[in-house]
Amino acid sequence: MSLFRSSIFIVTLFVSSIGWAKDLPNFTQLVKDLSPSVVNISSIQNVKPNSEMQMQGPNGEQIPEMFRDFFRGFQNPDQPRTHPQSLGSGFIISADGYILTNHHVIDQADQVLVRLNDRREIEAKIIGSDKRSDVALLKVDASDLPALKIGSSADLEVGEWVLAIGSPFGFDSTVTAGIVSAKERSLPGDSYVPFIQTDVAINPGNSGGPLFNMDGEIVGINSQIYTRSGGFMGVSFSIPIDVAMEVADQLKEKGSVTRGWLGVGIQEVTRDLAESFGLDKPAGALVAQVMPDSPALAAGFEAGDVILKFNGREIGLSSELPAQVGRVAPGEKAKVEIFRAGKHKVMTVEIGELPSQEVLASSANPPEPKATKSLGLNVRDLDSQLSERLGVSSGVFVEQVSSGPAANAGIRQGDVITSLAGSEIDSVETLSSVVADLPSNKPVPVRVLRAGNPVFMAIRVE
Repeated sequence: MSLFRSSIFIVTLFVSSIGWAKDLPNFTQLVKDLSPSVVNISSIQNVKPNSEMQMQGPNGEQIPEMFRDFFRGFQNPDQPRTHPQSLGSGFIISADGYILTNHHVIDQADQVLVRLNDRREIEAKIIGSDKRSDVALLKVDASDLPALKIGSSADLEVGEWVLAIGSPFGFDSTVTAGIVSAKERSLPGDSYVPFIQTDVAINPGNSGGPLFNMDGEIVGINSQIYTRSGGFMGVSFSIPIDVAMEVADQLKEKGSVTRGWLGVGIQEVTRDLAESFGLDKPAGALVAQVMPDSPALAAGFEAGDVILKFNGREIGLSSELPAQVGRVAPGEKAKVEIFRAGKHKVMTVEIGELPSQEVLASSANPPEPKATKSLGLNVRDLDSQLSERLGVSSGVFVEQVSSGPAANAGIRQGDVITSLAGSEIDSVETLSSVVADLPSNKPVPVRVLRAGNPVFMAIRVE
């Protein structure tokens, strides 16, 4: 009897698995329809040889000293050498030859070659390239090309099936599939792209290739992977097509990209910081610095404000804010909900144009300062010489940190304390007065300048 029941169970399981398998997507027709629009991209860089390059063999090996004079006679030191810079992928977005790919695929290339699905190779012109979003727009001299349909990355759902086509390791028209793992991922150094995370197998050579939904529409550009081995490990990132097309339109129109700029330095809101500011939960972007001559300064933003919403959209993590601001055209006004001194407030700000990275670096990193004194600290007032050296006009200088609340909060020797519990600190006397009124066993925010950068911490007096 038990054997009979076991047989029934096995048969039922087998039938169930067949039914489940029937529900899996079939990509066959999609691949046939979409592959002709995906291209292989090789970028060529002409490198003028130096003496070290002249002493290398065809595979990069060093030529022994005894043979170097012989090989020198066959080399022209002024003759440029052509090196393949990289291999990547791209896709056709218009019948008259516009192609999208990654900035890093064609970066510093002297020549870009596009190989179509029918094996034709055409030299491409770089219309424009944007490093911040890692998007590049190319143009080939051809007509009646099979253009792809642009979808909407905003409509993607986590768990949805997606398909990638590209040239990993130079293998053209390689197809991989998976699901959307997450949306709006922020990566270090990529503040202006809310990436789509998938488990689609992506490897070197897939960069710049398309990510499709099951309707055959482009929803992203495959751009990066997270890896510890150098190869695919199940975590891939794609640029949302909504963002990519906004960039492409600007590159096509004027060859460059302008982005919105608020002009604040922000940090994450931790649990202790949320409690110290009186927030219900750790969420939003904490303003650690308001940059000089910025839209935020003109609108009245202050260090210590917590930005909770931008144009009606909630900011859960601080990393979500730059991408939202960047997509607003300079000159447009935005509504920003902040939390200040225990109250919600809506600010209206006219968004500016994002400066160059060099200008931003000089604004965000004033001359090197240092920092703090109070609970378990030795501090002193800033004299004119110290203020000039640190580039700080107000605050107290931390000379020594011993064990205690300040050390537990993360304050270090050389920090400059500029505010505590919402009060501006302009002297040791002011600091002592504020410390005397601090509540017991409750975190309060302290703002310090460290190496020129403002940082908020939560300090708790026992």
